[in-house]
Amino acid sequence: MIEQTQRRQRERIRLWLALSTLAFLLALVIVPPYVSVSRYRNRIMQALSASLGRPVRLSSAELRLLPRPSFVLTDLVVEEDAAYGAEPVLHANTVTAAIRLASLWRGRLQINRISVDEASLNLVRSISGRWNLDSFFRTATRAGSTSGNGGATPFPYLEATNSRINIKIGVEKLPFSLVNADVSFWHESADEWRVRLRGQPARTDVSLDLGDTGLVRLEASLRRAAELRQMPIHLDMDWKAAQLGQLSRLVIGSDEGWRGDLTGEVHLDGTADSAQVQTRLRASGVHRAEFAPASPMDFDASCGFVYHYSTRGLENVLCDSPIGDGRARLTGNVRGLNGPPELSLELDRVPVQIALDALRTVRRGLDPSLQAGGIMSGRISYAAVAAAGTPAPKRITKTSGRLPKSRPPIPGPLTGSVTAVNLRLNGDSLAKPIQVPKVMIEPAPGEPPALAATFAIPAGAPTPLTLTCRLSLTNYQLSVHGSAALPRLRELAKSAGLPNTGLLDGVEGQPATIDLSADGPWLPAPAPPAPIAQTEAGSQQEDATAVPVLVPGATDRLSGTIMLHAVAWKPGFLANPVEITTATLHLEGAGSRWDPVAFSYGPVAGSASLTLPRGCEPPAKCLPQFSLRFGLLDAGTLQAAVLGAHQPGTLLSGLLARIRPETTPAWPEIEGTIQADGLILGPVTFDNAVAGVRIRDTHTEIEGFDATVMGGKIHATGSMTPGEKPGYKLEGRFEKIRAAELGQLLGITATGDGIDGTGQVELSGFTDQDLAASAKGSLHFDWRHGAITDAGDAEAPPALARFDRWTADAEIANGGVTLTENQIQRGGRKSAVEASAAFGDPPRVSFGAAENVRAAKR
Repeated sequence: MIEQTQRRQRERIRLWLALSTLAFLLALVIVPPYVSVSRYRNRIMQALSASLGRPVRLSSAELRLLPRPSFVLTDLVVEEDAAYGAEPVLHANTVTAAIRLASLWRGRLQINRISVDEASLNLVRSISGRWNLDSFFRTATRAGSTSGNGGATPFPYLEATNSRINIKIGVEKLPFSLVNADVSFWHESADEWRVRLRGQPARTDVSLDLGDTGLVRLEASLRRAAELRQMPIHLDMDWKAAQLGQLSRLVIGSDEGWRGDLTGEVHLDGTADSAQVQTRLRASGVHRAEFAPASPMDFDASCGFVYHYSTRGLENVLCDSPIGDGRARLTGNVRGLNGPPELSLELDRVPVQIALDALRTVRRGLDPSLQAGGIMSGRISYAAVAAAGTPAPKRITKTSGRLPKSRPPIPGPLTGSVTAVNLRLNGDSLAKPIQVPKVMIEPAPGEPPALAATFAIPAGAPTPLTLTCRLSLTNYQLSVHGSAALPRLRELAKSAGLPNTGLLDGVEGQPATIDLSADGPWLPAPAPPAPIAQTEAGSQQEDATAVPVLVPGATDRLSGTIMLHAVAWKPGFLANPVEITTATLHLEGAGSRWDPVAFSYGPVAGSASLTLPRGCEPPAKCLPQFSLRFGLLDAGTLQAAVLGAHQPGTLLSGLLARIRPETTPAWPEIEGTIQADGLILGPVTFDNAVAGVRIRDTHTEIEGFDATVMGGKIHATGSMTPGEKPGYKLEGRFEKIRAAELGQLLGITATGDGIDGTGQVELSGFTDQDLAASAKGSLHFDWRHGAITDAGDAEAPPALARFDRWTADAEIANGGVTLTENQIQRGGRKSAVEASAAFGDPPRVSFGAAENVRAAKR
């Protein structure tokens, strides 16, 4: 009986517990939607504000009981301290604020945990050097120190996932940020806080492959102090799996063509005012994108120092790295605000190949096959000298009253030297290696502080090339003077990656005289960041119309001259070499220019200039510009020179046939002018002839031909199309041609005013017979107050014995010119004649009977 009673009691208890649990669960599901928390909105904002130490705004709040009692907040904005700007320090669309249950029993509302997702957080550094987190940590310190007495608001656990961390200097937002960031901050104990961060570096004004920018991870613990810089800190941070190509885009805004993997580590113990820092930087497979060297440049450098935030200084710097079979070691102090740094770099048997690899990595264009031999050893120290460069004041001694002897100049901040021995450079572009027994690298005078070296390079000429280089921390300067054999000069230019090295191809002869200089930065300047628009809620939006541009003046500058004497130039598109007496190549920032060039091509002599611009903005096309100038030029002589032998045919057919030959390389696309003081074409001389020519891929354009001939002027344009028989199109006009000189050319005697006219013709072929037979076109002339008194073998019509005006149209066909419609006017009488001229040497002119034309009605 007793057992049955106990059994019934246990069953009632179980049933009661089950019903209570069911009721509670139903309440969790049914009650929250009917519970309005809008009246608690201000209390929630006050609780969050007290926890974070910042004013807080939110749009709405909802109650959630599972999995734990919490508020779901919408559009949360945490205001910034006015000292750091007006933009909110944090914005999140959705925030979960977990309630501290114990506080409800005391009739208070406290937040235990704040979780945000896809938030935007701003880290701001003021102009004075303080961070906006400084006041935040002071609030956390007060909360942590008083949380045990129940009178203060305990500091909540903060976490953010899939968020973005932006960096600002004053009111300016930098383009650098951390994306996909997970951040946690919590109160570990009464005096200790912990921070954990994980994110991917990004830049807002360029497109990046975030998978290749690496992953930044940070673990830190902080202990209580009055200010952020006085907090004891233990920090471990690493940056892994960063690709150098994307890293260069991240840091300087453009891909500089570096490839390889980079890993960095930082370990810090102490306070911001005195922190012991250990760093390690490792790189593997470092090379340029355009080549893969046999032994990529790898390094593993470790550094240790004490950092002082108040002075921005580094104390007891010690960096050490094995390099090949040698070692590099950096020691000293960086005083920051307390003064200039004092550093010393020591190299012990460091391979010269490392310097070449480093140069080839940061500079484009160097021959990828270059290999260097030799080692470098020495020590260079930097220590600023008081009043460096200011001479000591002169004073008069009491004993003699004379000025003392002048003191030696005060040395600069750099001292010491580095010596490279047994230097040897070889590569595919060098027929034989460059060998220099010893190069001394020493401090150079002037500002900024720099190192300099001068050494000689044999280059196949009686005297070697002298190379002087000046290397500062950010820039380089290089000058080359002396003589070099042309084959060796081409090799050196290609190995160094100089532009337009093809200008010296095909040139053979005496050594060239060189006077060149180059300078520029080691790295291009960062592109300016694109403007970032800020929304009212604090989120950022990149200005899509902003395009990063390169900073002007951030590229290399090459200038100077290369002078040639007594050389021959044989390009593939000319039948014979061009003999060049003198020529000067000017290398300038805008491009390259040959000017002046004194040349002869067979019996033809003249002067020339050629300009090759550096480049144009697309879609514009920068063509080389040339200019040829001759004195008195005989067409027959020029034809013989161009063709290589005197062959039958006209000058026009010979020249244009050589421009686009079928069996030799085509001419490059080029444009320019050809000038001659006099162009002799058979019995006709064109004075002050100027032609504008543009050679294209498919045809050649004569953009303008102007000259004086027979006392008048002629202007023509045309084109030539290559083929089995080149085709030509010409059209133009002539003005004030002297009748007497034209009559003399045609074998007749004529007088009168100048003759004007226009014409056009199409013809094809190589020889004068081909051209004459294929010529088709039209001609119009206007001749005033003229007369033909003697027509030679032909008999001139009486109407041409004297006339006031003769206008005519003519057809060019069938190997000659035949008049069609024409009108001869003398007083009120008008008539027409029949006339034709057959092409030949000389031309044959014939006339027909005159025909009266009725006068026009007035």
